[in-house]
Amino acid sequence: MSCWMPGCPAFSMCQGLAALPITCLERAKDLKTRLGILLHKPELGHRIGTSSKLQRDSSREVLEWRESFDQLLKSKSGVTAFHTFLKTEFSEENLDFWLACEDFKKTRSKTKLASKANRIFEEFVQSEAPREVNIDHETREITRKNLSGATSACFNEAQAKTRTLMEKDSYPRFLKSASYQDMTKQATSRGISKRSHT
Repeated sequence: MSCWMPGCPAFSMCQGLAALPITCLERAKDLKTRLGILLHKPELGHRIGTSSKLQRDSSREVLEWRESFDQLLKSKSGVTAFHTFLKTEFSEENLDFWLACEDFKKTRSKTKLASKANRIFEEFVQSEAPREVNIDHETREITRKNLSGATSACFNEAQAKTRTLMEKDSYPRFLKSASYQDMTKQATSRGISKRSHT
């Protein structure tokens, strides 16, 4: 197995792609495409989120994910399937940031709020962060200023931008992905077989 797989130490060394020569960037894009193709092969479905847990989910819930991005985010299994898909595109940091912000908003302790805010900022928002999300400079600066008096709303603008990016960009691709198409076929066929047995 090649060591250029997610989770491999050599793979994590490729963070900071902007500093690498163009040939390395082209190789990384080629590997990303190849991994995406491999992960969408039906025989590998169990590795990309169509596990027995997802198969046990109600057919209706799987089909509701295509109604709206909100429906997907309300479903624990939907979030899991979407996260798995984002991993194939190497963009799961967007969803991880959104989920971290949702968890952050539930924090009641002022001291925990400040430390969590700094941790989230350092991991996702600051320039050159290990899992930097794609937001504009202005939003990044507003978020930085919000940290000085951290409240549960200090990431609202950055979270909203990231959510919009996922909804307009990644979510439509998820709905067209082979993994989601397989899930909807299974859900539809389960629905038909249930009706034919009644």
